[in-house]
Amino acid sequence: MRLWLSRGSPISVREQLVTQVVLSVLSGDLKPGQRLPSTRELARRFHVHPNTVSAGYRQLARSDWVEFRKGSGVYVREHPPQASKPVVALDKLISDFFLAARKLDAPLSQVCSRLMQWMGTQPPDHFLLLESDPELARIVTSELQQSLSLPIRTCALSAGDSDAMFDGAIPVTLAMQSKAHHRVPGSSQPLILQLRSPAKSLAPYLPVPSTALIAIASRWPPFLKNARTMLLAAGFHPDSLIFRDAAKPNWQRGLDQASAVICDRFTAQNLDGAFRTMIFSLISEASVSELMAYERFVRGS
Repeated sequence: MRLWLSRGSPISVREQLVTQVVLSVLSGDLKPGQRLPSTRELARRFHVHPNTVSAGYRQLARSDWVEFRKGSGVYVREHPPQASKPVVALDKLISDFFLAARKLDAPLSQVCSRLMQWMGTQPPDHFLLLESDPELARIVTSELQQSLSLPIRTCALSAGDSDAMFDGAIPVTLAMQSKAHHRVPGSSQPLILQLRSPAKSLAPYLPVPSTALIAIASRWPPFLKNARTMLLAAGFHPDSLIFRDAAKPNWQRGLDQASAVICDRFTAQNLDGAFRTMIFSLISEASVSELMAYERFVRGS
């Protein structure tokens, strides 16, 4: 059994011993019935007082992790105390973390110091969308805010931005932009938002009658361009499509002649239900679900 015991740590040697034994049991490093090093052996190896080691073993015994066998030593109990599945899973993750840290040969004091630094940072209280295109940022923000309760802020991430802007933020970025955001602080790597499949989004509306007039509206030029490409590829006649740049004045003129208006969610907010709209979301359902799960984790619910 490999142990870290640091006398210079802010965590007592007894607590270090207890924690590592428990995690070793949970991770399977210590098997039921396995004998632990003797009190004298640990005291000699780590230059600590034998009473400190004895106190740790007694605490483990009171919690039913280990048992004393008279004249034989200290052994891992055959049936460790039961814990709820989430607690066991969490302990397993913590154990895996410590095992990975050991492979780096990092001293326990340094690991604990970094953990305390992380735990002392401001808890996340908003999502930060890293996107330099303001129109695309508006669309994505409108979509995400439909499903999320935490505020969503946006940032173009220019060279002059400070790392302080990431305080309390859960950074997110679109998959097509992820490589551009290499300067995000190492502790704040963004969650990657995958795009929704245009073909799957379009499928429920096909086939469309050849006489139907379809309008496509958006403030974001790539939406108009990509919609044109997809709709023509799906069999729509060019004469059945009209396009509106929602950033221009009077862009709604003539839309009442269309059977439906295909648009992004931000543009749909400016139509006020006056037309039959078909909202095409850009972000995949899987990515939205991932953000919702992250939000629940942050809120502790």
